[in-house]
Amino acid sequence: MKKIDMRIFLMLCLLVGTHTLMGQVSGHPRIYVTNEAKADFLKSIEQVDWKKSLVEKKKENLEKYLEYCDKDPNWLVSRLQMNWKTKHDKVYLKKGDFSHSEGSAPVATVRYSGTRDWATDYKRPRLEDVIPYLDDSRGLYLEHKETQKKEWVHPSKAGFAIEKINEQIMGLAEDAAFLYWLTKDQKYADFAAPIFLTYMDGMHYRDAPIDLENSAQQNISGLATFEVIHEGIVVSLVTAYDFLYDYFKANNINLDHSVSVFQKWGDQIIEKGIPDNNWNLFQARFLTYIGLVLEDNATYKNGKGKEYFLDHTFVTSTDRQLAIKESLLVYDFETGMWPESASYSVHVISTLLRIFTLLDHATNANEFLNYPIVEKAALASFQYLFPNGYTIGFGDSNHKILPPENFELLIANYKKYNETDKETLISGLLSKMISDDLYTREANDFFQLFFYVDALKTNNNAEKISTKNLISPTFYAPNVSLFNQRIGTGDDAVMISTIGSFGNHAHANGISIELFANQYALGPDMGKGSSYWHTDHREFYSRFPAHNTVIVDGKSDYSAMRSYNPFKLDNAYPKSEEYPNFNKLTFSKVSFLEPETVSDQQRFTAIIKSNASKSYIVDVFRSKKQQEGKQKHEYLYHNLGQSLVFFDNKGKQLEMISTDDLSSKKGDLKGYDYFTDKFKTQTSQDIKALFTLKTEGHPDHIMKLWIKGSERQTVYSFKSPKSNAVSKGTVPKEVVNEPLPSLILKREAASWANPFAVVFNPYIDGQENPIKNVSYAALKNYPNTQIIEVLLEDQATDKLVVNATEHDIAKEKDFYQKGLLSITRKSKTTNTLDFLFLSGMYAYENEGWDIVSSGKPFTVSLEKTKDGYLLQNDKPITINMPFPKGKEPAELRLYKNGVVVATRKGTKNRNNENKLVFKLEQAYEKAVIFFDEP
Repeated sequence: MKKIDMRIFLMLCLLVGTHTLMGQVSGHPRIYVTNEAKADFLKSIEQVDWKKSLVEKKKENLEKYLEYCDKDPNWLVSRLQMNWKTKHDKVYLKKGDFSHSEGSAPVATVRYSGTRDWATDYKRPRLEDVIPYLDDSRGLYLEHKETQKKEWVHPSKAGFAIEKINEQIMGLAEDAAFLYWLTKDQKYADFAAPIFLTYMDGMHYRDAPIDLENSAQQNISGLATFEVIHEGIVVSLVTAYDFLYDYFKANNINLDHSVSVFQKWGDQIIEKGIPDNNWNLFQARFLTYIGLVLEDNATYKNGKGKEYFLDHTFVTSTDRQLAIKESLLVYDFETGMWPESASYSVHVISTLLRIFTLLDHATNANEFLNYPIVEKAALASFQYLFPNGYTIGFGDSNHKILPPENFELLIANYKKYNETDKETLISGLLSKMISDDLYTREANDFFQLFFYVDALKTNNNAEKISTKNLISPTFYAPNVSLFNQRIGTGDDAVMISTIGSFGNHAHANGISIELFANQYALGPDMGKGSSYWHTDHREFYSRFPAHNTVIVDGKSDYSAMRSYNPFKLDNAYPKSEEYPNFNKLTFSKVSFLEPETVSDQQRFTAIIKSNASKSYIVDVFRSKKQQEGKQKHEYLYHNLGQSLVFFDNKGKQLEMISTDDLSSKKGDLKGYDYFTDKFKTQTSQDIKALFTLKTEGHPDHIMKLWIKGSERQTVYSFKSPKSNAVSKGTVPKEVVNEPLPSLILKREAASWANPFAVVFNPYIDGQENPIKNVSYAALKNYPNTQIIEVLLEDQATDKLVVNATEHDIAKEKDFYQKGLLSITRKSKTTNTLDFLFLSGMYAYENEGWDIVSSGKPFTVSLEKTKDGYLLQNDKPITINMPFPKGKEPAELRLYKNGVVVATRKGTKNRNNENKLVFKLEQAYEKAVIFFDEP
């Protein structure tokens, strides 16, 4: 037996054995708390305000419903969504919609949900407005969101109304059951029991749904909802059963139907689902509840008790439900990343933590130790964050904070098992979220009420609570095709997130970026549409036109949701999760094959810090079809703001004319039809685009784009639909639900040798602006070379020479580069080198510097210091550097772990005594070329 199997086997034996722990798990309640722990819990809610607050809220919320039921005992039961008259026991679907029900049962049966699509034009009524005992052939009587008039609608048009009404009612029964356990006031049990028993009897006599078309829907349907992962009512049912158990037994209430329903529900979850994504884990959470509330296998004739369902949760996989031990294998164990978009990834972590917390409450065996990837994933999730503490929005994600519950549950585990150092560390991280006004400690459900620690452990060591060591300058997650770059802190923080399409809940976006600066996600992703089945998602939000990317021939596309179209990370600095000494820039170059048009694409993005505090972004995007012939390439960018204007290179505003371009009628993707207020102009010169974001009481946020000109380049401005990724945490309130000003740069030719080149220049009106001017150049004989010169505010000049590959050459006069990238910063006043950065380089010559590899492309940085140069390199190199004749040779000092490990004098170049030679035989994290001044 494998180790993990033996552990589960022993755990199952423990659950049904005679060990002293069975005092905890043999009686009820046991899911969240035991009778033995009641005294401690009562003391806790009296001493901890946020716990007491939830209990009081539940009491207060129930009062009006208690009064309604005191006057009419059936007031709430009658509002359950049941087949009250027809008592149908058969449910039929047509793919993702409810079709009809039929048959007959001895009692009213539970109605099935209306549709898999949550988007609806109708409001879900308050419980007070729900028609009692409604069972009408006309459907549901609901208010239209726009007309405010009530009308009869088929359940398939009502979204989740049926299941949500039942969940709301069962939530009240769950609360009343808890309050009965807490207070022993029978009014709460008398309130909850009829609701619970009516529902369970109704589900006992009702069959699982049948899809008339035998589509994929047949394999994912739950007993109450269209997806087994959305059976949230199971948690309320289990909780109510657990807290009411003694009441049921005292009143000789037969629970056979309830047990059969839990077993039937567990079987449905085991037999249905999607076995290769997050569904396994969301289903496993419901199985955990079912397994823990049932008695041991021997109690039931069919043998389906605690051991059976826990075995299927953790050990035994089925065709459509993989056990946890197998599901976790899809994690990237090196990075800790789950292969889905960020919002789903962090939700998976929450789900796993809840499962293991429940299990550990039953076993007291420190279950977390057996699954270390869960802890690693929780900490790795910090890499998803923008500098303001909100997650990035690639794929079906949105901007939100990391779930504080993830850290609350880690803390609870650490405290339980006396892991003080870990408890202190994670308590510090959570405290930082609180101090940053991102989180307020409170309980919203029973899980949090019973499992969160009463108070966070205090920590006076500021270094320990910093997220610095959890968020690196660059981070690469290949299993979701994501590369993040960051520079700066606070108001000066800038971030670029480069996104491909790999894993689940991905979009068709080519090589897309999200851009963060000045405390906002200024260039956001669009997020998902109204629902996955809504046309706005299928046509726009999940397709190329909703992203900051390049579209070929107006047709670039491929499958979204489950996508296998990642980019290839060709080059990057620094390497993922490394912290180099040279921290003035980051960059990445990624490549991609756009499958619909068979086009090669490549994107180079860099963040470069000025000599002051601000940074700017460089974007060079190459795109070409592999086949010769007519082609069109469109560079698309969306930015927050209320306006977008263009200026020529003399500062004159460009005149734009209205256009009906950019539409499916002109042969473009359907997503283009979502663009409005479209204007265009054509120009060959370099231009500037100015996005302005106005916020009340604050200076304007400006995003200036310095755009390289190209022959007959068409420039479009238009409005895109609102971004569903953004939130009040990442954008100002003024634009949360507003359309985004956007631009397209269109070329009627390949844009590879002549790439799209843009410098993003974010600043706040009236405050520091790092850039005075940007100019672009090319080399006639070396078409793959793009030259960008950025004049900074302090008159220093950054010169970037960007080739398409490490093997390209750029040559002009005394300048020679065989390699990908060189960036030189020179002081305007002294015309001296401030720094030189080379990457993906074989050989470089310029202004007396001659640096060559020993066979492999290298990265090296040199920074001018008072006494020489500070450098670091990642491969063996030879440096020939300018050396004034008659001066004493410089000394090379080599460091390891911050300590000098070797020194040697430079030697004069035998062919040029004005050059000094240094050989670095390996990579060095730090080296210093030191001139000893007389």
